[in-house]
Amino acid sequence: MTETFTLQLPTPESAIALSGIQEENLKTLARQTGAAIVLRGQDLLISGTPNQIELVKRLVRSLEDYWSAGKAISSVDILTARHALDTHQEAELQNLQEDVLGRTRRGDAIRAKTFRQRQYIKDIRSHDLTFCIGPAGTGKTYLAAVMAIQALLANQYERLILTRPAVEAGEKLGFLPGDLQQKVNPYLRPLYDALYEFVDPEKISALMERGVIEVAPIAYMRGRTLNNAFIIVDEAQNTTPAQMKMLLTRIGFRSKMVVTGDLTQTDLLPNQLSGLGMAEKILRSVDGIAFCHLSKADVVRHSLVQKIVEAYEHHER
Repeated sequence: MTETFTLQLPTPESAIALSGIQEENLKTLARQTGAAIVLRGQDLLISGTPNQIELVKRLVRSLEDYWSAGKAISSVDILTARHALDTHQEAELQNLQEDVLGRTRRGDAIRAKTFRQRQYIKDIRSHDLTFCIGPAGTGKTYLAAVMAIQALLANQYERLILTRPAVEAGEKLGFLPGDLQQKVNPYLRPLYDALYEFVDPEKISALMERGVIEVAPIAYMRGRTLNNAFIIVDEAQNTTPAQMKMLLTRIGFRSKMVVTGDLTQTDLLPNQLSGLGMAEKILRSVDGIAFCHLSKADVVRHSLVQKIVEAYEHHER
């Protein structure tokens, strides 16, 4: 038996936040519940069976802290809420929503969007070495950078070191430092973007001049011991096993390292082994090291990215 229920939203801003761009969130709610959902002004019209209507109401209520304040939600938020309801993890969902990693210069709160992302954050907090493996758009680099800059600003570490292999920049070709730095900078753009959200660009430049924030290709890590530093190794799937071993043995006292990568997107030659894949095989059982795997369900970019990742995974099986 089909029924109709009207949920009145408090403000136009809350209606916009709940519905999403081109009402994408309402479409996700409809797919997840089987109900027909229409927004008319501030009235959310829900049609379906009593069970379908109740599920929509529970999902909407579980995200009320966001949309009621006019804060945008995404399909990922809805899918996480649905998973929480299905697995009786409502309390964990509340904890996820309340665990704010930091606020941007605009005042936006940054938090985990999915339970796997929250576990990733927990792993970083509780381990000196954390590996995160997952496809593009899952937040593995961004979340690590957010945690790193927050720790640096709180004086928990003396330095923040951002590094990644520069395969396309010809890391083995013996460029002079200035030339190599100029070539590597574009590949470190995602890390810079996260920094700029929290720290004024001019201040970042000053911190880099003082060596508090260091951005360098992996080649510059050789022979060093990195004490009292938060180190992020990005695009680690493009390291060779030798490079990965060299990097991991750079960790000094009072330091934390996060290694991120996507084993499905390697730029190495076909016959080259990935240092990231090799490290997982060798180190998975070592105490004190955490491995976190994110999936297409954790993609927090445009909804198309999740579909693209899924299509490629299906093609490569």
